[in-house]
Amino acid sequence: MTRWTLISGDFTPLGGMDRANHALASFLLRQGDEVTLVTHRAWADLRAGGARVVEVRRPLGSHLLGAPLLAAAGQREARKAAPGTRVVANGGNTDTGDIVWVHYLHAAHRSPAVGTWLRRARVARANALYLARERAVLPRARVVICNSRRTARDIQIAYNLPIDRLHVVYYGSDPATFSPITAEQRALARRALGWGSQRVALFVGALGDHRKGFDRLFEAWRILSRDASWDVGLAVAGAGAELGGWQARAAREGLKDVRFLGFREDIAPVMAASDVLVHPARYEPYGLGVHEALCRGIPAIVARDAGVAEMYPPDLRTLLIEDVESAEEIAERLKNWRTAGPVLESRVATLSSKLRARTWDEMASEFVERISR
Repeated sequence: MTRWTLISGDFTPLGGMDRANHALASFLLRQGDEVTLVTHRAWADLRAGGARVVEVRRPLGSHLLGAPLLAAAGQREARKAAPGTRVVANGGNTDTGDIVWVHYLHAAHRSPAVGTWLRRARVARANALYLARERAVLPRARVVICNSRRTARDIQIAYNLPIDRLHVVYYGSDPATFSPITAEQRALARRALGWGSQRVALFVGALGDHRKGFDRLFEAWRILSRDASWDVGLAVAGAGAELGGWQARAAREGLKDVRFLGFREDIAPVMAASDVLVHPARYEPYGLGVHEALCRGIPAIVARDAGVAEMYPPDLRTLLIEDVESAEEIAERLKNWRTAGPVLESRVATLSSKLRARTWDEMASEFVERISR
């Protein structure tokens, strides 16, 4: 039996790094290890599985206010841990000098905040805090686990860490939830959302800044909407400070068939109702939403330098955006998808099968094996 102390903001199955954290904790518990979670939120199944949870307040629901409390609690638990305990912290959460799991590198991208001056000031302060903690923590880490080769390269450039301390472990998937979509499932999902038979492009991402690239997709949609033959709708799943502004602008400009869905936890059925995912992110260390869309058999148009793009074989390079600042290129990639037909579907199906074969348990097993070396 191995003892583990895992330090992260959230251990939930709701997506992104939280999903990966949850998967690792669940795997360790099921193999009989002793697990302590230092966190703001842990899912009930982890408690039921025997995890000891050190719950840390997140005052006013603020990540910024909760960060120093999480760091202090993590350091206390790391100091109290029995000899031989493996301590894993996400990014710059806590400086323990042991294992750091990097899902997002603040030194690699700084997206300007939008909204009121107060929100911009708050975001700037948060970015400065997270970057300072990252600078302090990463150079001291014994082992750094990265979610893609892109992330490993960014760490080398930013912090000049030796290559033998950096290990790439790609995310896994839930093949039961994110399985290929049948015709019946698509029809049911469309009816549940009130959609007709029209083809739909899906964007999934926060609308609180421009990192996910919705502003460029919006411009691409303006280009496409000028073409009377364009017969595809756009669904936007995400919330944030700019949501209302984008809704008003889409209505004002009379864009074709744009639906704003707000924040959705049920992303698997939303994907089932969709025909293509578009993700023109300016910075994407991996891109679990893209990964899960591909698992469902949905073509995904994504930035060429996103971490998940490392999974794309050469015959799917037409789905990769070279310049995410070019609305014209994004529009062209969508047009190419619309006319591609069965050949593209077959190629996506092959990649889909490969991604589904790598489960979250396989990711966690590889994580443990890399550390054990």
